[in-house]
Amino acid sequence: MNNRLIHLALFAALVWSHAATAEVISTIRYDLEAATFAEGFEIPWALEFLPDGRLLVTERQGTIRIVEADGSVSAPIGGGPAVRSRGQGGLMDIALHPDFATNHFVYLSYSEPRPGDGDGDDTIGYTVIDRARFEGDALIDVKRIYQVDESFYSGRGHHFGSRIVFDAQGYLYFTIGDRGERPLAQSVETPNGKVHRLFDDGRVPADNPFADQPGAITSIWSYGHRNLQGMAIHPVTGDLYTTEHGPRGGDELNRIQKGANYGWPLITYGINYNGTPITKSMAQDGMQQPILFWNPSIAPCGIDFYVGDRFPKWKNHLLVTALAYQRLERVHIEDGRVIHKEVIFEPGSRFRDVKTGPDGLIYVALEDPGRIMRLSPAD
Repeated sequence: MNNRLIHLALFAALVWSHAATAEVISTIRYDLEAATFAEGFEIPWALEFLPDGRLLVTERQGTIRIVEADGSVSAPIGGGPAVRSRGQGGLMDIALHPDFATNHFVYLSYSEPRPGDGDGDDTIGYTVIDRARFEGDALIDVKRIYQVDESFYSGRGHHFGSRIVFDAQGYLYFTIGDRGERPLAQSVETPNGKVHRLFDDGRVPADNPFADQPGAITSIWSYGHRNLQGMAIHPVTGDLYTTEHGPRGGDELNRIQKGANYGWPLITYGINYNGTPITKSMAQDGMQQPILFWNPSIAPCGIDFYVGDRFPKWKNHLLVTALAYQRLERVHIEDGRVIHKEVIFEPGSRFRDVKTGPDGLIYVALEDPGRIMRLSPAD
């Protein structure tokens, strides 16, 4: 039996052994068992399964750990980056190259520190994307594939994004928030508040919407975003979806289209945190509407389309995590429209990410305490 089959067999055995102690939760279509799979994390930010069934977990302070099939958690692996873990920044997403089995490439998004700007902060930061090879349970041959000019770095702790996904053609998409500077989300001459698209080695595709526009950031795929911390590709249609933090109210689920403007801050369903309006407009010609918005805000974070076979009635439904409302939602999308949504798990903890496991079960990253929980069918 090869290593992948051994690991998957261990997953199945562990699910059975934990069933007696798991919490049972009722949803519209299933009764679920929720059990802690791994614990001892500080703030787990992102989950990514390796082909052998092991789980990579990023922690916001800058470490990456491996979770084995029995839930044991490794020490931090070698080769991780130095990060600026302040405010909403730190080590964020991790993603495997589509041909990981051959090239062992891993991609990281994080807020990179630079020397301070002399304005009371000893460091400034901005979101970068690195590629490395995962060998011997460590990262080696690290290469920077996306970095902005230092003029965009700042001491702000707001809105770094950032998620990474690959589409079926092998293009790499990633998100960067507006960094707390709202007007920059509308300018294609800045990287702030955008979805970006690159080749896997960092080159800019010639068919990007602003690749030939003088002065534009050529990696931009869409713009007018506030802070996108969830992104996923629909497994059937190939459509790209993002979740975006609104201000007070107005969190959004968007279907991302090439070159489209999603309106922030000129249109929004939210208001300022002090209750004052941001704009009088919720719609405007030439600007996209969300397919779903949450008011009050749930603070949506990581998302994943369910692609396993343990919950067949949820096949291809979107799973959405929430920070503020501390819950996991299931969103049924058909033809680009939301036709139903349901809260399926509320453990009283902030959610950071969600992934379908190779065993068809659902894994979520939670804070306070930092842990990974697993949802399985109660039967």
